[in-house]
Amino acid sequence: MIQLAEQKRRFMDLMNTDNKGLAYIRSEDQFDQAHRKAFVQDIIGRISGHSLDLLSFEDVVTKLRLHHTVNLGLQDIPLAQIIGSCGRYTDFNRTFLPRRAGRDKERWRQIYTLATTGKGFPPIDVYKVDQVYFVKDGNHRVSVAQELKWKTIQAYVTELPTVFTLEADIQPDQLLIKEECAQFLEKTQLHKLRPEVDIVFTEPGRYSRLLKQISVCRFLLGEGQQENPTCEDAVIDWYDNLYAPMIEHIKKSGVMKSFPRRTSDDLLAWMVEHQKKLRIKHQLDEEYMIKHRDEFLAFVNQLTLWAVAKIEIEEKVKNLLGGRAHKYDQE
Repeated sequence: MIQLAEQKRRFMDLMNTDNKGLAYIRSEDQFDQAHRKAFVQDIIGRISGHSLDLLSFEDVVTKLRLHHTVNLGLQDIPLAQIIGSCGRYTDFNRTFLPRRAGRDKERWRQIYTLATTGKGFPPIDVYKVDQVYFVKDGNHRVSVAQELKWKTIQAYVTELPTVFTLEADIQPDQLLIKEECAQFLEKTQLHKLRPEVDIVFTEPGRYSRLLKQISVCRFLLGEGQQENPTCEDAVIDWYDNLYAPMIEHIKKSGVMKSFPRRTSDDLLAWMVEHQKKLRIKHQLDEEYMIKHRDEFLAFVNQLTLWAVAKIEIEEKVKNLLGGRAHKYDQE
């Protein structure tokens, strides 16, 4: 407390005009209002289930496998695109309203006084990932600028290039999905083998299923060959001959108009997981399958490799093949 009082006294001594003194006095009310707004927003966020936490830069770097940096120099950046911080992501909420008082309050008041009396403050330091920013140094400056409703702020920018799209309203669960995608791309290198491809899911747990499909494709490619196919061979075969044709069919059908918040990849994943119900609903019964055995097997194969999706159709397939167990059943 003694140090805090001394800090206040020294700061007041530096004020040579009444304007500065008035601005500093006014800053206490401004901070208290901002602090109360942070409390209210956090309560509403908890009730609605919409996270108002800043993202941790370290967490994003780890999840998205970011390694390289590029110095972009001094720029004016939009405040609305700053969504995280290095180390201090719990001290402010998503709109950089202050959650803590104490020493943070005094620092905030000093920055506010400088900003409102024309003195100004130095540029902040940020990291850029796609179109969003993370504060390396200058959290209080961002908080004050937000409270003063500035649109932009000067910053020294260091970019971390990424293949992922990050928007200002990204939520923690969406970051989890991007982490899974990063793992998928790291293992398959699909973004290098097929640069134009962008597989996007809106729910977690989907990319691991794709890896299983690719594993089965690799097994099938190796049948009857002296040399085992590489992972690259399997990825290309899986995407070109299985995944891409089905996605193209879904897009051409126009069915995605009925699912505006989902992607074609979501729908295909859902079809894979619910094949048994789909067969029953569309009357793909025993009689139909016996008459149209080749068509049925092609239908199953197009949707996915059933051994991967685990959709419990082994018995039906055995019946179609005259009671002989299929080679996939033995895996």
